Amino acid sequence: MTGTALQNKAKPLLDGTLQLEVTSVSAQTDSITSITFGGALGELLPSYVPGSHLVVQYGTGANAYSLTGSGSAPTEYSISVLRIENGSGGSLAMHALCVGDLVQVSHPRSAFAPAATASHHLLIAAGIGITPVLSHARYAAEWGASASLIYVHRPGTGAHVAEARQLLGSGLTECLDRSSFQEVLTRQLTTQQLGTHLYVCGPNAFMDSVLKQARDLGWPKSLLHSEAFSGAALDDGEPFEVRLARSKVTLNVPAGVSLLGTLENAGLTVPNMCRKGICGECAVPVLRGEPLHRDLYLTDQEKDDNTTMMCCVSRSLGQELELDL
Repeated sequence: MTGTALQNKAKPLLDGTLQLEVTSVSAQTDSITSITFGGALGELLPSYVPGSHLVVQYGTGANAYSLTGSGSAPTEYSISVLRIENGSGGSLAMHALCVGDLVQVSHPRSAFAPAATASHHLLIAAGIGITPVLSHARYAAEWGASASLIYVHRPGTGAHVAEARQLLGSGLTECLDRSSFQEVLTRQLTTQQLGTHLYVCGPNAFMDSVLKQARDLGWPKSLLHSEAFSGAALDDGEPFEVRLARSKVTLNVPAGVSLLGTLENAGLTVPNMCRKGICGECAVPVLRGEPLHRDLYLTDQEKDDNTTMMCCVSRSLGQELELDL
């Protein structure tokens, strides 16, 4: 099914989305395809910071995909998507798109932006994790920022390798196996200049390993940044009670049922798109209680503030929670 068919059959999941046209489709590898979207008249699109992602609607679902451009005065948005045969269907829908198809996309947003105060940006990517990191590399090249990249990929499966080589030159280190990567990572983690920030993207286990090693070597949490493509498998969670202050309604959220699902079952409309804790659309304001944050969208500071939660995946640490709904 093409993107045109998807767009024609699907009602936009969120007000304020952009309708864009597929202007280019090209293969990066046997399993990774790059797709570019543009406006009908080639007009400027909303700019974005490096590391941003775009939520693309397909049918009644939506997935977030990292933008690979620098974000400066864009006339096009480009993403690269790994084909996943047994996934939720988003990657298959993206791989079915053709030039001329119309799609609904969100405005770009980011929780993986480069730190303005960094003296150096150490970028680390594995596999399809190159996509948001490539955006950082473009930004560094455009603005003269100091950056280097460790890219782990199996021979013949690396995406955007030629672009990374051109952007970073000797600042790019390619690792084709885990042992060589471990050597490079240890050396670079122990020789970085003061003020270096680390950014990692790839499979969850890969990121967890990199971040743990950095912490074990004394890197402070404030210098470590990660971007996940999907949340880890979540348990059913404990049941809790949610009070809706403005609606004067109290609802029970059972184990295994999301807060978003409970609100929808009670007849409330909550804007949402990915339902995976990635896109940030289902944010709800918290008045009382302590959320169990399980999303990949809010910053650590926003989670500590406990004034907002993503109701698609997050729950309550206590037995009660009060929302401004």
